[in-house]
Amino acid sequence: MSQRDQTRETHWQSVYGRRPADEVSWYQLHPDTSLSLIRSCQLEKNAALIDVGAGASVLVDHLLDDGYLDVTVLDIAKAALDLSRRRLGARADQVRWQVADVTDYLPDRSYDLWHDRAVLHFLTEPEQRAAYRVALEQALEPCGHLVVGTFAMDGPTKCSGLEIVQYDAAKLLDLLGPEFVLREEQKEAHVTPTGAVQQFAWFVLQRAGV
Repeated sequence: MSQRDQTRETHWQSVYGRRPADEVSWYQLHPDTSLSLIRSCQLEKNAALIDVGAGASVLVDHLLDDGYLDVTVLDIAKAALDLSRRRLGARADQVRWQVADVTDYLPDRSYDLWHDRAVLHFLTEPEQRAAYRVALEQALEPCGHLVVGTFAMDGPTKCSGLEIVQYDAAKLLDLLGPEFVLREEQKEAHVTPTGAVQQFAWFVLQRAGV
């Protein structure tokens, strides 16, 4: 792991070590947009799903409630995943847990759907974004779906004290290349636990077949 990667890991470990999960700005009690867009992909319940940079998100709880049988949760901060595991109790055994930085991620299997809420926009360096794309391409099946949420062009320019990159559809497609086709996009006004409003852009893309 590079020094920069270690710094990112230390940052996020600290965030989840010093603040309750329901007080961080990105917390959602009901991840309705994520769920709606995942459901719109019309996957079978035995499809393989991965939530990248999940933190302590309750999305995994809802995916299990929906009957999905093959869910992987990945985050750079073990502290965040530990919170989710404790929250789920016995149901945590139904989930694959992976501690990894997505820019160093070496998938050990492939997935039908890759979900990312607010990870990509933290990758401010071109080499980080290139590494993200490589991990995505290695992990996602042909014809697989990508559901990604980022800060919109009229959204925040920083989060958790870190610079971010705002996205619209053109910017995202330029990053991912012609192998990905945009299927849907929408905006979301996320209200933080302190009442601030953050504009998110959401995209559903599908990878081309072989």
